Amino acid sequence: MTYAERHIVETYSGIFESLSAISKLELLEKLAKSLRKDTKSKEKEFFKSFGAFASEKSAEEIAKEVKESRKFSDKDLKF
Repeated sequence: MTYAERHIVETYSGIFESLSAISKLELLEKLAKSLRKDTKSKEKEFFKSFGAFASEKSAEEIAKEVKESRKFSDKDLKF
């Protein structure tokens, strides 16, 4: 945990001191839901990335196009 994160946590915990027990429990539930959502969301995004490039062309055709589109210039570098 970074210094900034620790400072944020300490600041919020001071604010939470004045909340009722029910409010604190509700806050805990929302934090827990956000943690579960983040984990599921990251995992879902990770698996969605597979096959994200859709094309009717074969891999060989795409590789050929990429290689043909390359442009090189010959320059003499003087040191």
